[in-house]
Amino acid sequence: MPSISRTVRIGSSHGLHARPAKLFAQAAKEAGIPITVAKDSGSPVNAASILGVIALGVEQGDYVTLTADGDGAEAALDTLAELLTTDHDAA
Repeated sequence: MPSISRTVRIGSSHGLHARPAKLFAQAAKEAGIPITVAKDSGSPVNAASILGVIALGVEQGDYVTLTADGDGAEAALDTLAELLTTDHDAA
């Protein structure tokens, strides 16, 4: 089965810092399939790694590319894309 990729724009006003990164990494882990995330044309990191996600230094408005392999890849990317485009810093 080929990898599925999707590029999304970050919605959180403070980017992928601790709380949004934790939510994102947890959802990636729960998907149970290999998922990576890359900022712009940078190297992809394991989306289930909170430290890896934070280390990307993703800010609001940045674009990231998600890639998933395996059964349920499309649904997993739908879920993760929604998490990334939502502003988790809004009161």
